[in-house]
Amino acid sequence: METFMQNYFETVFGDLGRDCLNDRLKRREMVQYFSTAITGCAREFYAFFGGENKSYEVTCRNFVRATLRYHNDCKRRNNDVCLMGKYHNLLYVTMKLVFDWSLQDSGTVAALLDELYACESTFERLFLGAIFGTSAPHFLAGWKSDFLDKEENIHALVFYLDHATNSNSEYFDGRRNHRFIDVPLESCGNAPPVRVVIQMGAAEVLMILLRFGARIALDSSSSNPIESLLERLNEYNRKYPYELVTCLKLVLRAVPSIFFLKDERFSVGCNHQRKIMLEKYGDILEDHLIPSSRCGLKPVELKHLCRCKIRDTLWNNFQLPFGIQGLPLPEKMKKVFRFIG
Repeated sequence: METFMQNYFETVFGDLGRDCLNDRLKRREMVQYFSTAITGCAREFYAFFGGENKSYEVTCRNFVRATLRYHNDCKRRNNDVCLMGKYHNLLYVTMKLVFDWSLQDSGTVAALLDELYACESTFERLFLGAIFGTSAPHFLAGWKSDFLDKEENIHALVFYLDHATNSNSEYFDGRRNHRFIDVPLESCGNAPPVRVVIQMGAAEVLMILLRFGARIALDSSSSNPIESLLERLNEYNRKYPYELVTCLKLVLRAVPSIFFLKDERFSVGCNHQRKIMLEKYGDILEDHLIPSSRCGLKPVELKHLCRCKIRDTLWNNFQLPFGIQGLPLPEKMKKVFRFIG
């Protein structure tokens, strides 16, 4: 496979126009071309060495390594700056092929993600398709998703979340490290994916992100996603949309308790949280959408605090969500630590 790719880059790819892969249809045609090549090379590998499943895995891995090597060579000749155009879109062709062939080598997949981040400092082309579907990213960021529909975008996101977790991947933005799942989305005001999903009320995607340990930041330097969600629920005059209610329930399982940012209209101190809850969101509390133990009216349940602490420990060790299964606990108790709706 590596010999084939080297010949292709030297004799074919170099002669293609710089913008030849700007169109999604052209990228899909190249995906199909390389997929056929992988099939042929894998069969040849199988004929010599045996092991059909292994042959496809090895061939796909060699393909990824060859494209990464070519991309790096081109970048190095340009003073370590990505040439963009077809040279960069080749990475997205590779991402689609890696997903289609379900490559299991997390180290190789992580190297592909590292290369993308080095060029773009974001993974929004993976996240936006899963959050908004295939059409919206064209209006938000000027490109179209390489995956077929929203369902495939979600499956691809889970596939890459799994590999990024297995490889303990972190990405530095100049100030601090982010996990793959928390890298800000440039086209959404540099907000992390979980904040965008909460604002959208996309419960299905929110559950996936929380299962993999997305962090819900509640600091004073930015808007509080829980407050934003409660404000939206208040707008419906107690006729709450199912999706927003589901998002609220999922978020309440991810944090020990609700935290409200400082509001000058309310006294600061231990009564601050309670006053905001009662005066601003009393209807939501009265309708039992928020347990009184999660908003400062009653002590938080010990079971919930333990759940949050265990999940936090698993997150620190890159063990969410699959590390839950390895906990020395009865199966019934393991469900307490999962986001299963």
